[in-house]
Amino acid sequence: MSIIDKYFPSLSAKQKEQIDALFDLYSDWNSRINVISRKDIDNLYLHHVLHSLAIAKYIRFQPGTSIIDVGTGGGFPGIPLALFFPEVNFLLLDSIGKKIKVAREVSQAIGLQNVDFIHSRMEDEKQKFDFVVSRAVMPLPDLVRVVRKNISSEQKNALPNGIICLKGGDLAPELSPFKGKVEVFSLDKYFSESFFETKKLIYLPV
Repeated sequence: MSIIDKYFPSLSAKQKEQIDALFDLYSDWNSRINVISRKDIDNLYLHHVLHSLAIAKYIRFQPGTSIIDVGTGGGFPGIPLALFFPEVNFLLLDSIGKKIKVAREVSQAIGLQNVDFIHSRMEDEKQKFDFVVSRAVMPLPDLVRVVRKNISSEQKNALPNGIICLKGGDLAPELSPFKGKVEVFSLDKYFSESFFETKKLIYLPV
């Protein structure tokens, strides 16, 4: 929890309580349904919560913004972002039902009011959203192909509507089709921990 405080010192008491509750909740659920590597659960706040909140360092979503988290798994980045932006509406989608179950149970346990869940494939989703967020769910060209239909033309934020992804590794091949449009930010500009040295935030207006 202290590492979240380090980078987000202005969180409310309620938000701090919600974040503090995540470790026990995810530890309990992860012992039954594996949504985080068992070896990685001790790094929940660094590798999952703080990583998700990199998006909050990049953009402050306006109240009423609608966001879909594609391939949310156990709720990342969607749950930390929903906790951080209580006036923004989130839909967390995953094709694996048991992962959505964990995300829903965790969200309800900490009292999030701005999150809905759907066990589905993005190809089948019809709703419109201001932003699509994801964490290493699929190569960017594939993601663009399945979500382009879901991006709203109505603008609410300082950045044009589009896709915000958290990724790592060699991204050159998947970003090459979007040269001149895509923006890439190294997360070590936001966070000093070595974990973030190879992590990137990708923004593509759609």
